[in-house]
Amino acid sequence: MSESTCSILHIDMDAFYASVEVRDQPNLLGQPVCVGGPEGGRGVISAASYEARKFGVHSAMPCAQARRLCPSMVLLPPDFDRYTEASRQIMAVFQSFTPLVEPLSLDEAFLDVSGCERLHGSARDIGLSIKREIQKRTALVASVGLAPSKFLAKLASDLDKPDGFRVIEPHEIRAVLDPLSVSKIFGVGQRTAKRLGAMGIHTVGDLAHRPRHEVAREFGTSGAWIHDLAHGIDTRRVTPRRSEKSSGCERTFAEDIEDREELRLFLLQFCEGIGFQLRHKGLRGRTVTLKARFGDFTTVTRTKTLSTATNLGPRIYATARDLLERVPPGPLRLLGVQISALEDVRLPRQQGLFDSPANDAQAASADEASSARLGRVTRGLDRLRHKYGKAVVVPASLLGRG
Repeated sequence: MSESTCSILHIDMDAFYASVEVRDQPNLLGQPVCVGGPEGGRGVISAASYEARKFGVHSAMPCAQARRLCPSMVLLPPDFDRYTEASRQIMAVFQSFTPLVEPLSLDEAFLDVSGCERLHGSARDIGLSIKREIQKRTALVASVGLAPSKFLAKLASDLDKPDGFRVIEPHEIRAVLDPLSVSKIFGVGQRTAKRLGAMGIHTVGDLAHRPRHEVAREFGTSGAWIHDLAHGIDTRRVTPRRSEKSSGCERTFAEDIEDREELRLFLLQFCEGIGFQLRHKGLRGRTVTLKARFGDFTTVTRTKTLSTATNLGPRIYATARDLLERVPPGPLRLLGVQISALEDVRLPRQQGLFDSPANDAQAASADEASSARLGRVTRGLDRLRHKYGKAVVVPASLLGRG
């Protein structure tokens, strides 16, 4: 197969949050910079520069542990407004080369550049051009992987980090994959890797050489999936409009909280933020899930599906508050809320299959009118938030809270 078979790019920014901080504060250049915190509590590292990684620091590590490994670490609080602005510039670069862009997060995306050769040159040329253009526009560094499939492209972008550019051509697939740890396969976490190890499967080559039916029998459909990936087979396409399945927010507290009123205030804060994000994206959701974790790490969830989808913070909060009442008493280490079963706000609302009794119909009509009034007020408040910032208008009970 020719190089033209390689048309999938995976582009991943190097230590994105930390790199933005170093770019904006040049005096930090060369220092072990991390973004995360707070350090004094249960904060974790969100991003670590490569200087910090040399000490063993990595994302999701508790900040206290990171400090022990790297006493000279510069720990900065996250500034998502700046990261989001940099992300917009990066995504604009992608869009200037191909409309087939599938964002995965603020700092990475898949691109399909097939059919773009006449405009921008070969896929390799496009990858190199994107690296240069990102550097030019944002002063940030990206690593690029080019391959025939999404799995291989993502793998390639990680092989030569930082500032990497790696191509995996079809004839190289076995040579690249076979020596790698089986944990490099998408979908193989610690538990699956341990089970595979018990079967004598430690590398991707080991997995590829096992009969497919044997792996599928042990792991079900996921077994067939990881066996295909071990052979470099991944038929997923780059989909520009990835459907979001849920939106949520959770927080691990510096100290366990038992006061239910305090927990309700956190819930209100979460639900207002979730509602704003849903409205910003033109989405609404139907299923509300509450997550609560106690001090001994016991975790419980409570879920309720609404009769009509919503993106209004007070509506989400009313449901989340009721779900909190169904959580056993006791101090909580973590609290979170999520709304799922998302749909586009442009879709017509689903009506009931059967006619409701008169009283129910009247109640439903009153609730719909109330939601309509709340929606009109919320749209006005959102205009203020977009113009002056999200914190310009908050519920009175949240005044003074970070």
